[in-house]
Amino acid sequence: MAVHKLQIDDFISTDYELIAIHSSIEDYRLAYFLNQALAIQLYKNRVSIELRTKNGKSCFEHFMYDDEKNDVCWHLVANKSEIDVTVNNTVGFFENITSASYLVPEFKTADYILKIENVDTVFNLEKTISQIKQIPFIPLVYTIEQDKLKSKNNLIF
Repeated sequence: MAVHKLQIDDFISTDYELIAIHSSIEDYRLAYFLNQALAIQLYKNRVSIELRTKNGKSCFEHFMYDDEKNDVCWHLVANKSEIDVTVNNTVGFFENITSASYLVPEFKTADYILKIENVDTVFNLEKTISQIKQIPFIPLVYTIEQDKLKSKNNLIF
């Protein structure tokens, strides 16, 4: 009898693009400006993206838009989350410390990650980045090559 093994890599597709966005504005304002610039309709998802870390559970704010006409799904996610951690200090007292957690730790300086799913050869990534660069509150935008990421599993949502 033949034994068939399935690898997790068989189920992970790379039909998505990642864009790192640097901006100090609030997430809802960024979603509004992206909606205007890209003619999409990002809305706040009630369920945030949860990630288990060594310090506890991190929650990342999540905006999404499912473009059924073009069969493309857009996700805007905050890259940084603050966690309150209780630690035992040297004197024996407990104190609360705020610890940062990142959705994509390889790009800690990026404030937001824009994940565009179900892209095909017709999708124009350069045009999308050019449109995002026109937003005055965004000083830096660039693509992230997902093949080089160690934290790919964090982007499965």
